[in-house]
Amino acid sequence: MTIILRTLLVAIFAAATLPSLSQNSPSKPHSSVHVVILGDSNTWIGGDGSDKPCGWNKWFADIFKPATCKSYARSGATWSNTSSTRRNTKEDIAVIGSDNVIYNQVERLCESCDSGGQPTPDVIIIAAGTNDAWFVNKRPGVFSKTAAGVCRMKETVSSLPPNKITSLAEAVVYNTERLRQRFPEARIILLTPLQSVHPTEANFARATTIIEECGNLLGIPVVRQDKECCVRRADEARHHRYTSDGTHTSEEGAKEIGTYLANRIGSILNSFRN
Repeated sequence: MTIILRTLLVAIFAAATLPSLSQNSPSKPHSSVHVVILGDSNTWIGGDGSDKPCGWNKWFADIFKPATCKSYARSGATWSNTSSTRRNTKEDIAVIGSDNVIYNQVERLCESCDSGGQPTPDVIIIAAGTNDAWFVNKRPGVFSKTAAGVCRMKETVSSLPPNKITSLAEAVVYNTERLRQRFPEARIILLTPLQSVHPTEANFARATTIIEECGNLLGIPVVRQDKECCVRRADEARHHRYTSDGTHTSEEGAKEIGTYLANRIGSILNSFRN
């Protein structure tokens, strides 16, 4: 075979395969997809518009290229509620509090969609759990229920008032089921928290395991950021690189994590299409 013919065949093969490779690439722009993110301070620092460089969501949006990417995250937020939690869509205190919970972020999202301020989301990402593991003294019921036990009773849990959703497992089930009912066409994806120097290792392991188990039992994809992403507790305790303080991402950490999540979540969405 001549060099010219070989070159021609390679070019023809590349041209024939290029579209399918592009179609399956997790980095392909998702220009018609509306993304919503709920979470705590590691998303909140990226801004409501996902445009601040110390938050992973800015870099995620830059690479994923959705139609919109709105964050409803709040600093200090937990999954788990307290016996005083009530519906409160206005509060923004930036620290832990009874109403600073994922439940109220879900309610704000629903409120915004009802008013026309938010397009109906196609993808809902929930990235929380650090504060549940860190501030257990302010969430005394956080580990009182197991994922398996709560998921067996998800219909009962879904009908509870917010001040009864005091365990992490109940909160994950309650909020994801609420989102499923309100946005039945949306893809929900759970992110376990990044490793942090602040919660005890035991409490952190309990929190991440409960989130993952709830996701698995509910059929919701879970990204184990604590295992898959660059932040490592021991490394950050010695020298802050990917975080600024052992918990909150630096710009370098946010960029690496956001880039990873854009591709990881793109792959998850592609798996639903195939």
